[in-house]
Amino acid sequence: MVSVLSVVPRGALAVPRTAAASVSLSVLSLVGSVGLIGLAAVPAAAAAPATPALPPPVRPEDRGGDHLTVVVEHAGAGLDGTYEVSCHPGAGNHPDVAGACRVLDSNTRWGRDTFAPVASGGSCTMLYGGPATAHVTGTWAGRPVDASYDRSNGCEIGRWDRMVPLLPRVGSASGSASGPPSDSLQ
Repeated sequence: MVSVLSVVPRGALAVPRTAAASVSLSVLSLVGSVGLIGLAAVPAAAAAPATPALPPPVRPEDRGGDHLTVVVEHAGAGLDGTYEVSCHPGAGNHPDVAGACRVLDSNTRWGRDTFAPVASGGSCTMLYGGPATAHVTGTWAGRPVDASYDRSNGCEIGRWDRMVPLLPRVGSASGSASGPPSDSLQ
């Protein structure tokens, strides 16, 4: 059933009543300043969904923000372990979430990989920073992260130290390559 109203003054809409209760009217167009309105019949069942749609439950991998898992080994008592850190907003079991997020933010540059490995072919000092290793995985700045760290030479020690306190502050085997060892990730 289609019904057309003739000239209707602005702001006033007269809808004719019909016996067909299952038909709802919807406005299709407004024409000019006179307010001519074309109306079309739409079945009432099509006008509203039967049940509201619910969003799927949020999974950990669907959460927004930056989230990293840091696995530290061979760094010493109190330093080894698996640490979770989320930034923006800060959270996790990392001993210094705020410091970790701060160092990550300060090392992030547009167009550069924050976790890039040491460039091959460069000259690195023959320092040994100890057996400590770290593996960082997760998401940072919207990109997947899978980075490994060690302290096998001067370049790798520098790369590690740029990520302190995300990575623990550790000394070399002799205790002099990057400062004295500490008992926390700071």
